[in-house]
Amino acid sequence: MIVRIMGEGQVKLDNSHMAELNKLDDELLREMESGDQAGFRRTLYALLDAVRRLGSPLPDDALEPSELILPAPDATLEEVRRMLGDDGLIPG
Repeated sequence: MIVRIMGEGQVKLDNSHMAELNKLDDELLREMESGDQAGFRRTLYALLDAVRRLGSPLPDDALEPSELILPAPDATLEEVRRMLGDDGLIPG
C-alpha cells in the first residue's frame, strides 16, 4: 500500500501493519469527537510516526497513486475532521 503524508511524501507500507494503524486511527477519532486537543495532537503524531517507522519512503521523484492520504503533522483538528471518512482516516 502506498501512503501519502501531506507535505512530506509517500511511503510504501505492508498491509500487515493496518491493524496497528487502525487502532491509532480509532483513538484519534475518539479524541476528535471529544474535542481532546492534546490527545488529538499526540495520537496524530503517533500515527504518522508509525507510518514512517513501519514503511519505506519512496523517492521524491516517484509519483505512485496513493491508496491512503494522511494529514500533515501540523494539521488542525478541523482540517483532519474534513478528511475523515465514515471509518476515520484509515478505512477498515
